[in-house]
Amino acid sequence: MTIIVTGASGLLGSALVEALRADGQEVVRLVRREPRATDEAYWDPAGQEIDVAALRGAQGVVHLAGASIGDKRWSEAYKRELVDSRVNGTRVLVDALRELDSPPEVLVSASGVDFYGDTGDRVIDESQGKGSGFLADMCERWEGEARRAGEAGIRTAQLRTGLALSGRGGALGRMLPLFRMGLGAPLGSGKQYWSWITADDWAGAVLHVLKNRDISGPVNLTSPTPITNAEFTRKLGKAVGKSTMPMPVPAFALTIGLGEFAKEALLPSHRLMPKKLTDTGYRFAHNSLDDALSAVL
Repeated sequence: MTIIVTGASGLLGSALVEALRADGQEVVRLVRREPRATDEAYWDPAGQEIDVAALRGAQGVVHLAGASIGDKRWSEAYKRELVDSRVNGTRVLVDALRELDSPPEVLVSASGVDFYGDTGDRVIDESQGKGSGFLADMCERWEGEARRAGEAGIRTAQLRTGLALSGRGGALGRMLPLFRMGLGAPLGSGKQYWSWITADDWAGAVLHVLKNRDISGPVNLTSPTPITNAEFTRKLGKAVGKSTMPMPVPAFALTIGLGEFAKEALLPSHRLMPKKLTDTGYRFAHNSLDDALSAVL
């Protein structure tokens, strides 16, 4: 297949491009600069520009582009950028796909577990409805734009991704310096569940979704073994050979230090099951966090 990928230079995008090519697929990366390679094509979502010719003949599209959730403190301006980069970018892409005489078979578009809001210790799957909060509202709008591709007969899937673990950076990369100094600590109560997935399993799951015509709609891209933040902290400390702090970082201190990001992204609980993946036969390479951390570190 020929697969179009946006956000291909990101942590998960680069892992996916490697996995697609290893699987024998042809990849075309949409980039927001002058293309410098034969596998690149130009698009400018903010300017509503896209190289439609590059989309012709593609069998699938994976849309991952969007401003980073955790790279900046959330001012009102940056919150608008988070939303606009996802909602408007998806709209530009879907509009272009709908104009094609022969559109691709499938659009796989990014989303997040934040769609569900804080779900406490309840075990939930893709049938759970939307939660409350800024990120939940953003995910709802983001997914809604992607679903419009279905009006052109394109199978659509929305990837509700959990905490992605990679040795190349991302959230784990930001945690490791503190943990390697012995300063790792639970966040807030530590009782909130974190649903995680390794970058390798994430890329493998996306390949599974692309190829499996029975999968559409929301798909939880998380391992089947969510874990509390306190247990995650203990296991990460063990993986780097350091003890962790006995006292948690209070929720109010996180909110003072990190602002709304802490309240929306670090403290809510997501105890998710990847029902659609497991029901359609996807086999995770890393089911336990101990194994996952050993692999990525």
